[in-house]
Amino acid sequence: MRDYLENHEGLVRISKPVKLDDIGALSAQVDDPILFENIVGRPGFRLTDIHVKNRRNQARAIGTTPADYLRSLAYRLRQPPTPFAMVEKGPAREVVLKGDEVDLSALPIPRHKEGDKYPYITATNLVRDPETGFYNSCNAGTTVVGRQRGLISIVTAHTNIIMQKYAARGHKRMPIAMMVGVPPAYEIMANYSGLHMDMWGEIDMVGTIMGKPIEMMPAETIDLLVPAQAEMIIEGYVRLDERFEVGEVTSPSKYYLPQREWIPEFIPAAITMREDRPIWRNHQTCPDTDHQTLPRLCHEAILYNRLTEMGLQVKDVRFPSWGGALSCIIQFDYRHDGFVNDALMATMGAPWLNTKIVVAVSPDTNIEDAGAVYHAIASRCDPETDIIRVPKTRGSLYDPSARSLPEEFYPFRLSGKMGIDATIKRRQDSADFRPAYPVNWGQVRLSDYL
Repeated sequence: MRDYLENHEGLVRISKPVKLDDIGALSAQVDDPILFENIVGRPGFRLTDIHVKNRRNQARAIGTTPADYLRSLAYRLRQPPTPFAMVEKGPAREVVLKGDEVDLSALPIPRHKEGDKYPYITATNLVRDPETGFYNSCNAGTTVVGRQRGLISIVTAHTNIIMQKYAARGHKRMPIAMMVGVPPAYEIMANYSGLHMDMWGEIDMVGTIMGKPIEMMPAETIDLLVPAQAEMIIEGYVRLDERFEVGEVTSPSKYYLPQREWIPEFIPAAITMREDRPIWRNHQTCPDTDHQTLPRLCHEAILYNRLTEMGLQVKDVRFPSWGGALSCIIQFDYRHDGFVNDALMATMGAPWLNTKIVVAVSPDTNIEDAGAVYHAIASRCDPETDIIRVPKTRGSLYDPSARSLPEEFYPFRLSGKMGIDATIKRRQDSADFRPAYPVNWGQVRLSDYL
């Protein structure tokens, strides 16, 4: 991660003293990585955030160009896993804290939103499937409620399956490692949610999408391998025998949803870290940050593969941060009528809960610009013929507009879906869609005259 930051031309360095409670609001105001070098009350640490909010930085994370990013990630996800490069010890274990020395409250962990009473860890974590031995990874937010106690929100299906496997074997707890300060490629892969558990775990594929093996070493107190080059590793256990109620849940749709959840306890066993002022990787949860972007990057690549298989010339697939983690834009060219509706239905039918509204646009629409996407909807979509509505589908637990299910299914919801064809139609006169611009548009700059 240090290499990613040090070689980043757009890195925003903050050397002035910053309070922990101000870090989230400051981080959310930038689009490039930000590094806080002077944290009030935490002189031994630094903090960074906003690593993959835009395509430019997503491309840097996997070593390609923005134009080739989606196609490259989609291709690499179809390749086999890359074996680990095993080492005995790495920078992540230059300092080892165990026993009474372990204190989560001493780390530079911010509160993320106004309703939070406690600091909130957003680090990527690592668990091992006791049946296959594959390493699974996800981002499970952990509320720090004591020096040696957290409450961890594990919502991903695969990690929950692994927890069930441990419980079925009579275990009362599951070993887990939080990987703080790893290259962004780890985080991209940690949010993969396609079919894979019978072939590999997410951490097994990090080397594949990075194009080189990753260094792993034995953990200090638990039977797991951990990244040797991380800034910090928090080792510990998830208790499987009891759950605790928490409220003020952090939602990628930027609401306090679900309003409550019952989650297990996390007990830390050790904290290992770099000696030279380790950099805490925060993952600010609101408003428009990596939190909206990261969980959907592999989704975009999977949909790219799916739509390409249909014969579409796919230019881009995007879950925009301004879409409330509930909307997807697919951009492509097509040969004749029928393709668009198939593409909309394929995307709406994806296995995730974040494709409530899907918009298809033509290659000339600026997918980065919400205004341009809305203009395409307004000027290229006839609501009578170009909208598909699907009732009674699985709704996102983060969607306040979705209907609540009976209490036994809380917090899951029921919702409809909508597909919008905002492409240039083959049935229409293409000359109708020729945009009008001023003379010399894009050739003269106002700044030259100021």
